[in-house]
Amino acid sequence: MHPQTLLAIFAHPDDELGAAGTLLAQRARGDRVVILWLTRGEMTEALGPLPREEVARLRTEQGHRAGEILGVETRFLDMPDTSLVATPEAAAEVARVIVDVRPDGLLTWGEGWTRGIRHPDHQVCGQIARDAITLARIAKVVAPAAPHRAAVPVFTMRDVHSQLPVVAVDVSPYRRTISELADFYAGAVGFGDPSWLEHRLRVAGEAWGFEYAEVFDAWETMGGRTPSLLPAEPLLPVAHPDRAAARP
Repeated sequence: MHPQTLLAIFAHPDDELGAAGTLLAQRARGDRVVILWLTRGEMTEALGPLPREEVARLRTEQGHRAGEILGVETRFLDMPDTSLVATPEAAAEVARVIVDVRPDGLLTWGEGWTRGIRHPDHQVCGQIARDAITLARIAKVVAPAAPHRAAVPVFTMRDVHSQLPVVAVDVSPYRRTISELADFYAGAVGFGDPSWLEHRLRVAGEAWGFEYAEVFDAWETMGGRTPSLLPAEPLLPVAHPDRAAARP
């Protein structure tokens, strides 16, 4: 079994709660999972009237603790919370993380229309991450590091109105750890209501024949039921030959 690396890029600490079971499923395969948060979530009011710098410090600690609960690697950038902008510079900064991590797949925010998922930072985060996948292939962008030209299929958090193919991950074996992460964030910032989480996972599971499931948009791979996002079957049976990737 060839080991895989899944890179999850989110806007704020606690965004990963919606994909916690999937991150755990990938780790259960023995694969590497890395979470990158673009901001430190410093604009939240959940911690009271603290200075922005102190909130950033506490939220950074929360992100690293979440990584310990999930058994994954954690990284932060210092983009501004509530003010993310999908500039070439932002995408290039993330591209440099990509060439360091060298992922086999990307999980991030996608298109959103409903409350929560349509947060402006979520929308922009997804665009930055997807743009970065392309920029990471360009040597002049990421120099002196070597570009990452291998295929990196994209998966995104699914909104109810999405028309993209659905991939449903069986997260039933990881319900206890998902709850542990939810309890942690509920105590830290008030996010992770147990009844909401139970309903969300059960409804998704019932639709796909699992006890609990998380569902995502598959941008470049086949949809359907799966125990983990990676490895994934390409949507197109024959990809265009990548001569640049074959160069030494």
